[in-house]
Amino acid sequence: MWHASASTLAGAKARVWVVPHSHMRQTGLIILGIAALAWGVLAIVLGSASLRLFAGSNATAASSPSCLPATLDHTARLPGTDVDVSPAPETATANPHAQVSFLGIAAAEIRGVSVVGERSGPHAGRLRAYSQGDGASFVPESAFEEGERVSVRAVIGSGTGRQVGFRFRVDTPFSTAAVPQFPNPAAAPADYQSFYTLPGAQAPILSVTAADRDPAAGDILTTNGPGPGQYGPLIYTPQGRLVWFDRLPGGEAAENLSVQDYRGQRDLTWWRGRVLSLGFGQGEDIVMDSRYRTVARLGGGNGLRADLHDFQIAPHEIAYITVYNPIRCDLAPVKGARRGSIVDTAIQEIDMKTGLVRWEWHSLDHVGASESEVQASADETPWDYFHLNSIDPEPGGNLFISARSTWAGYQLQRGTGKVLWRVGGNRSSFRMRPGTGLAWQHDGRVLPDGEITFFDNGSNPPIHRQSRAVRIRLDFAAREARLAAAYTHSNPPLLAASQGNMQTLQSGNIVVGYGTAPAISEYAKDGSLLFDAHQPFDTLFYRAFRFPWSARPLTPPAVLASLNTTGEETIVHASWNGATGVASWRVLAGAHAGSLAARARIPAEGFETSTTLPHKYAYVAAQALDSAGRALGASGPVRVISYKASLASSRPARSR
Repeated sequence: MWHASASTLAGAKARVWVVPHSHMRQTGLIILGIAALAWGVLAIVLGSASLRLFAGSNATAASSPSCLPATLDHTARLPGTDVDVSPAPETATANPHAQVSFLGIAAAEIRGVSVVGERSGPHAGRLRAYSQGDGASFVPESAFEEGERVSVRAVIGSGTGRQVGFRFRVDTPFSTAAVPQFPNPAAAPADYQSFYTLPGAQAPILSVTAADRDPAAGDILTTNGPGPGQYGPLIYTPQGRLVWFDRLPGGEAAENLSVQDYRGQRDLTWWRGRVLSLGFGQGEDIVMDSRYRTVARLGGGNGLRADLHDFQIAPHEIAYITVYNPIRCDLAPVKGARRGSIVDTAIQEIDMKTGLVRWEWHSLDHVGASESEVQASADETPWDYFHLNSIDPEPGGNLFISARSTWAGYQLQRGTGKVLWRVGGNRSSFRMRPGTGLAWQHDGRVLPDGEITFFDNGSNPPIHRQSRAVRIRLDFAAREARLAAAYTHSNPPLLAASQGNMQTLQSGNIVVGYGTAPAISEYAKDGSLLFDAHQPFDTLFYRAFRFPWSARPLTPPAVLASLNTTGEETIVHASWNGATGVASWRVLAGAHAGSLAARARIPAEGFETSTTLPHKYAYVAAQALDSAGRALGASGPVRVISYKASLASSRPARSR
C-alpha cells in the first residue's frame, strides 16, 4: 500500500509522470492520474501528521525497548529435530497474545508442555492439534507481559521422547487505536454508475480503451480504494459491464479480489477491513463460493489481524497471510528516534479449519535494517523498513516474498524461515544485469520454469521513468539475474506510486494492474496489447486480475417498476447482482401478485435491463434466462409504484 515514510514525504514533490503531448486524450488521462497521485500524497501527509499528534500518548519511557537483533541467524528448527516452532527460539518479536506452535510432529507426540514467563509466571493452556495431523499449538489462557522473556519446555517424540526447550522475548506493541484510516470522500459523479435496482450503490466505471482479444482470460476482478468513492469487491466483463459490486459499510475497505482453489472449488478470495494511514490493513480474509456465500474467514492469529497485502491458499487447507506488527523499538542504532517504533511484518501459516497459527515468520528476525531503502523515523511514527507485500508458496514448501522497502525478493526455506537468497536490493545474491533493477516493487511470483516476476513500480519517490511488469531469469551457476521480458503501458506511460500486480496466465499472456494509476492491461508474450481498460484516474485499486467466473447468487434478481408520466404504461428495471450467463429477461405482470403472466422477453443489456410495458399493471416480476431460454432465477412480485414515487426513490445519477 502507500509508503508513509520520511523518504516518501521528502520525495513527494519530485514525482514525475511522463506526459505525451501529441494526443489530447492521453494528456487528459495523465491529468486524472496526477489527481490520483496527489490524493495519495495528501493521504500520506495527513496520516503522518496524525501520527505525530498522538504518538506521545503511546510512549511511557525515555527510550523504547531494544528490538533490532544482534544476529540474523534465527531459525525456527529445534536443534536435532525436524520440528519447527514459533515464536522462533531467541526471537524478540513474539506478540503478548502468541500461541506456541509445534510443527512437524503429530500432536499425540507432544506432551508435558511448560510455558513460563519471567514476570507473568507459569501459563495454563490447552494443546490444540492441527487438522493436517502434523503438529499442534499450545494456546495460553492468559497473555504474556510486554518485554518479558518466556521459557518453553516440552517432550516430543514417541516412547520416552526427547526433552526440548527454547526461549523467546515478548515485544512491546505500538498501539494503532488512534491511527486514522485513509480519508474516504465521495467520488465525482462522472466516476461512477448507479442503478434503480441497486439503490445507494455507486460502482466505479470501467472504461475499455482497447477491446478484448483474449476472451478466454475471463472477467476483470478488482476493488476500489482506499481513496474516493464507495469500497467493495468488483467484477466486470471485458466489455466494461458491471457484474458484481458488494458495497461495504463505511469504514471498511475491500482489497485483493482473486479466484483460488478451495475444497475442490474455484472460489472468490478477498480481504476486508480497515486500511490505516500507516499503509497496512487490519481485518480478515474471506472465501466466497459461486453463490456468494462466505465459506471461510481468517482473521489472523497470535494477537494480530490479517493484513490486506496477500492471502494465498495452499493444499490441505493451509493459508498464508500477511500481518503487520508495529512495535516499540529503539532506533538510535540506525540513526532514528530513541523512543521510536518499527513495523515488523510477518507471515502466518494458518490451519483454515481450526484457525490455529501453524508457523510464523518475522522480517526482523531475518532481514537487517541496513537493507531498507527508507530512512529510519526521526519521531515515533512506526518505521516501515520492510513492507512485505506478497507471499508465493512454492510446490516444495519454500516461500518467495517481495518487500517494497528493501527493493528485493527473498526465497525463504521451508520450516526454518532462513533466507536462502535475495534478488534485488543492496544485498542481492545475484549480479543484477541491465534492466533488472527493482524499486518499490510489488507482487513477486515464481513461475513453473523458475523465472520470477514482479510489478516494478519504480516509484515512490521516482526511480524509473515508468512502472513495468518484469520477468527475470536467475542463473544460479553464474549468480546473475537477467531480464527476460518487460511490459509497460505506452499509451499513455504510467508511473504508479504504489500498489499493482502482475498475473501470468496459463497461456503465457500477462495481466498487469497498475495500482494507483488504476489501469488494467493484458499483453501477449511478445508485448502486443490484448486488452486495456481503466477505472477513473482519480481513484485507485490494489490489484486487478482476469479469471473466468461463473456464478448464480443465492439472492434473487431485483426488480423496480413504476408507471410512466401518463399512468398508462409500466416501466420495468431488472438486475441480478453477481449473476453470470443471463442472456435475457422474461417480464411478468398482472393485476394481482398471485396471477402474473408473461408480458415481454427482452435481451439483457448491461448490469440493469429496462423496458416499458404498454399497459398499466399493479404487480411485476422478472425471470433471468440463459441463452437457451432456461430460467436461472426469478424475483418475487413487486408492487408498481407511481411515477411521482419513482422520482422520490434513489434515481441513479449515472447508469450503464
